Amino acid sequence: MRDIAGSWLSGPSSSGVGPGQEFKGERMGMPRDGEGSMASLGVRMGALAVDWLLAYALVGIIVSFTSPGGFGGDEFTQAISWAVPLTWGVIGVVCVWLFAQTPGQALLGIGTARIDADERVGFVRALVRVVFIFFLIPPLIQDEDGRGMHDRATGTALIRTR
Repeated sequence: MRDIAGSWLSGPSSSGVGPGQEFKGERMGMPRDGEGSMASLGVRMGALAVDWLLAYALVGIIVSFTSPGGFGGDEFTQAISWAVPLTWGVIGVVCVWLFAQTPGQALLGIGTARIDADERVGFVRALVRVVFIFFLIPPLIQDEDGRGMHDRATGTALIRTR
């Protein structure tokens, strides 16, 4: 157990890669760059931002069409307090489950892949990833391969698709 905790507690080396590897993902058999290589933190955060903006836009459109008086301030504020996170979560679970990438990931050329099998991520793993990502701290805590806690917990990694 100490070995598992040690990889999280000690953090990555100053070069950003762990001992015995030259680049992130090498231990998992991933290529250095190009398709199938590990996605960078900046690209992953960009994809997350795109998905959140999409959720805001969808909720805004729905509220504006369903409000009898138009796009009211209080109605929109109440709607975004619960509807945006719910919409973001549904988009994340359904898209990763069915397509292995969210719209933001697709736009930025990355996707979610299982590292333990050559299969789709699946519904349960997609749901667990979204629940972990919702709290934002797990994705920011990375191991030497650049995977967040949510990816470690679900046996997944965000890889480049192009």
